[in-house]
Amino acid sequence: MTRTQVSAIAIALGTLLAGQAMAADNGPTTRAQVKAELAEAVRTGNILHHSGQRMNEVYSAAYSSEQNVASKSREQVKQELADAVRTGDIAHYSGQHMNEIYVQG
Repeated sequence: MTRTQVSAIAIALGTLLAGQAMAADNGPTTRAQVKAELAEAVRTGNILHHSGQRMNEVYSAAYSSEQNVASKSREQVKQELADAVRTGDIAHYSGQHMNEIYVQG
């Protein structure tokens, strides 16, 4: 066998094995999987910014590294809102609270 034949056989065998290794993948990614991966990337900031960095690196304050866990129930939050509306302890766009702007005499 000549050197050329051995090389040709080695290339053919390598190509065959590489093709089978690629075929062993779990199949194509579904549309739903891609949408879920995109939603997760947007949520965590793992999307590239036009500067070349990731969004969570550029705007680190906007992307928390920890998961937010609700510590109050929906009813507790609604009750706090109702109390704040009643007492005027709600922020006005000027930066003051409503009860500071509209003082009851």
